[in-house]
Amino acid sequence: MKPVEVFTTPFCPYCIAAKRLLDKKAVPYREIDVSNDPSLRTTMMQRAGGRRTVPQIFIGATHIGGCDDLHALDHAGKLDPLLAG
Repeated sequence: MKPVEVFTTPFCPYCIAAKRLLDKKAVPYREIDVSNDPSLRTTMMQRAGGRRTVPQIFIGATHIGGCDDLHALDHAGKLDPLLAG
C-alpha cells in the first residue's frame, strides 16, 4: 500500500471526514497538523499546487486534493486501486 499523508488542522470538519473514510477502509496515514507551524503549511501549499485549505491529501507522490476529492475517488471505485498502486 502506498503511503498516505493528510495535512490537517484540529477542528476542521472536512479533515475529520477524510480521516474517517481512511479509518473505515483501514488505511494507515500520516497526519500532519499545519495549524501551529507556518513552514508545514508552506510545504503543504507547495506540494498542493498553491492550495491553502485543509485537508490536502497525498497518496504516494500523487496529490489527491481535499475531502470531496477523496470521497469522489472512493465513490468512483478508484481509491482502492490507487492505494494499492
